Amino acid sequence: MGPWMGVDVGAARKGFDVALVDERRLLALRSRQSVADVVAWVREAAPVCVAVDSPRSCAAPGATHRADERALRAAVCGIRWTPPRSALDGNPYYAWIVEGLRLYDALAALDVEVVECFPTAAWTRWHGPRGARSRADWSREALTARGLAGVPTRTNQDERDAIAAALTARGPVERFGEIAVPVA
Repeated sequence: MGPWMGVDVGAARKGFDVALVDERRLLALRSRQSVADVVAWVREAAPVCVAVDSPRSCAAPGATHRADERALRAAVCGIRWTPPRSALDGNPYYAWIVEGLRLYDALAALDVEVVECFPTAAWTRWHGPRGARSRADWSREALTARGLAGVPTRTNQDERDAIAAALTARGPVERFGEIAVPVA
């Protein structure tokens, strides 16, 4: 079975970090990918599932967040709220969400399962709350503890989050509406 793919979403200039895993190892890690690059790799690698670290939908008009996010926050860890679609346009902070929505649209044309994920929730489930540790130290410790072979000695946060997304795609997961979070 496998492979599984995870995508850490950045705004258009930064692009996407993408990881491909099987049951035991990181098969490949790519940075600064475009929507077209990710789509081409999905076609080539034929993953069972792609987990994307970006909201798959926005809050309803007039709402401040999605119910899925509120449920995840109550059960696992904090998460930034996703506003209504109208709040995204023209706001540079939300450019990454706009790119994520573009990726979901492009992936919808392919025969692959695509899920929304949140690597911070994955790290929390696997390694406990971050506490006073830096995000980098915490996620590095959590990734090392997963025992995944083939991980480079040095990774940045976006690469680690792409790997966490791929491991989330591998499952098993608990669903908070659209958001898939690994079971503890």
